[in-house]
Amino acid sequence: MTTTRTRVAEAAVPSDRKTTYREAMREAMREALRSDERVFLMGEDVGQYGGCFGVSLGLLEEFGPERIRDAPLSESAFVGAGIGAALAGMRPIVEIMTVNFSLLALDQILNNAATLLHMSGGQLPVPVVIRMTTGAGRQLAAQHSHSLESWYAHIPGLRVLAPATLTDARYMLAPRSPTPIRC
Repeated sequence: MTTTRTRVAEAAVPSDRKTTYREAMREAMREALRSDERVFLMGEDVGQYGGCFGVSLGLLEEFGPERIRDAPLSESAFVGAGIGAALAGMRPIVEIMTVNFSLLALDQILNNAATLLHMSGGQLPVPVVIRMTTGAGRQLAAQHSHSLESWYAHIPGLRVLAPATLTDARYMLAPRSPTPIRC
């Protein structure tokens, strides 16, 4: 049985069009940046370098350095800055290179992003997307092959999306819910 959701998903990525997972994620970010001027991307090497695995290639040229911001090597600092920007009305996409580096920002993620909405009685939403790469990759197994998405899914206040298909990756930023973690 074909549902409406299935038909929409199948129509979203035409079968004759060749694309990659990273291109689908780039299009998701591009659409978010185009549709809302409050959206910006920040993280290590997201600008000139093009982000982790080239996902943000070309976005700096298209949107400029005010919306595509390279951050210093301090996950706790730039995740905290993203949370602060979200509290101030912005819609940041914060990219952490790999999920194991998110542990350096664990206090920010667990004790701020995940809890502020509930601790404030619904007065302080934190609409931040924290995007990170998980799982095995090329030549990175010893240091960067963690898969912590199921662990994050058990943290009250966080929503975890782990897109498995091109269509999932392409539309992962469409539901702009408060405090998601996107793996």
